[in-house]
Amino acid sequence: MAIEKPLVLITDYLEEADIENPVLESCAEIKILNTHIDTDIDPFASKVKGILVFHDIKISARIIAKLDQCKGIVRCGVGYDNVDIKAAGEKGIAVCNVPDYGTEEVADHAIMLMLAIARRLIPCYDDIRSGGWQPNHVFGAPRLRGKTVGLIGCGRIGTAAALRFKALGLRVLFYDPFATPGLDKAIGMERCHSLEEMLPQCLFVSVHTPLTPKTKHIVNDATLALLPKGAYLVNTARGPCVSGDAVVRALESGQLAFAALDVVEKEPLDDERLRKHPKVLLTPHSAFYSVEGFIEMRRKGAEEVRRLVLDQPVVNLVNGHCLTNPRFKLPLSNLS
Repeated sequence: MAIEKPLVLITDYLEEADIENPVLESCAEIKILNTHIDTDIDPFASKVKGILVFHDIKISARIIAKLDQCKGIVRCGVGYDNVDIKAAGEKGIAVCNVPDYGTEEVADHAIMLMLAIARRLIPCYDDIRSGGWQPNHVFGAPRLRGKTVGLIGCGRIGTAAALRFKALGLRVLFYDPFATPGLDKAIGMERCHSLEEMLPQCLFVSVHTPLTPKTKHIVNDATLALLPKGAYLVNTARGPCVSGDAVVRALESGQLAFAALDVVEKEPLDDERLRKHPKVLLTPHSAFYSVEGFIEMRRKGAEEVRRLVLDQPVVNLVNGHCLTNPRFKLPLSNLS
């Protein structure tokens, strides 16, 4: 009689498991739900051993309470704010992420957005497409070299962005209370210990912080008011890190010259003020993507689930601070 393999769910976003199958087929059965509704997990909740989650679904305390055999939930991406990590930890369930797959892509995207708004790319393009040829659309664009950019958050992606900004000749400041001491010296940038210290110096601001209770609306009316008038804002992190209402008000007052947003507070975007604003450049939460990066993200997520299923130490645990009686092997770094 064949031995029943542990069940692994892929909850959302994917319609196939071409990347995951080679990693998991020898040790697990994969079930693709392709849903954004958490109740669709219910029929499998009592026996699932591992869950691969993207960003179209929320894994709430309600569904976590039903996960009687689950060892871990792996968020295929960097952010994990759509998983209740505290509820999972209290049930002994690991929450892991894939923190490094899209570092280059998001940093590149941030640079692209900043260059596009600084050099007035969209107004120029729209004018030419409508039959015009007016160079005055670029009037007012600043020279980049020698200007100051401030990074809110300087982890993997923020550091990669900093290197790119430096290559353009920008002075780079960053605010990140969790950054490794000496990072500023290693990369050749300047560390600030508060937004009040950093923002008044910055013509450009790029957001690279995860979404936490402390970083929700870290960009707001008060922090935007600290910037020099006519500053530029880029967000490729998480939508709720930036208050959309505050951005609209700052654009209307001239406190912001332009804003470029890959992420917004509610996705898909339903704020017509942002959608139609002539000084807002939008992309649809796509900064993470490249062909290679997407494959890497899926493969690394599947490899983490494989470690959970085979009772091997996980690598990218994010809820270790709220664990009770873990059902899985802790990362080796926790055991040293």
